[in-house]
Amino acid sequence: MRYSQENFSKHYGQTVGLDFYLKRIQLPGNVNVALQVWDIGGQTLGGTMLDNYIFGAHGVVLVYDITNYSSFENLEDWYSAVKKVCHSGPLPHIALVGNKSDLEHMRSVKQDKHLKFAQDHAASSYLVSARTGESVDLCFQKVAADILQVKLSKPEVEQYQRVVKAQLTDSNNSSQHKMAPAQPTSSLCTIT
Repeated sequence: MRYSQENFSKHYGQTVGLDFYLKRIQLPGNVNVALQVWDIGGQTLGGTMLDNYIFGAHGVVLVYDITNYSSFENLEDWYSAVKKVCHSGPLPHIALVGNKSDLEHMRSVKQDKHLKFAQDHAASSYLVSARTGESVDLCFQKVAADILQVKLSKPEVEQYQRVVKAQLTDSNNSSQHKMAPAQPTSSLCTIT
């Protein structure tokens, strides 16, 4: 939803079955692409429709929550489901995405685990934040470019990196303390 609609809901809504999103993009060389993103709910893993969702996909984005280790452990089951559907044929492009990069201080999946999974499964690797939008556009742009074997230049990559705005607050000037303003010695940066 963050990618296709530039929207983020603070209220968690579990994907039940399948959500479908469409976004049209342009890659270098005037390559027009219509990305169909099928968001498959976690409970679908054992379902009878999963094969239909995966079959014919050009890319699979395996997303986990960096603050929830069990979501990372579930990736192996998802990867196995993709391999099963593809049988002996070629696998689609696999991308490993760690979500909630804005909560790095709460990370429970160490970066070396992330990188090892990506390496062991020949997956491209990304860290994003659906909340702030950080690296979301870049992730999908790179996945599409990888699938179509289009090379992105450094300026093109930088074009899709979202600037995250931070609000500066003065921790010395709280509503509890109504004293004369002091010269701040440091600032606290919070993202809202």
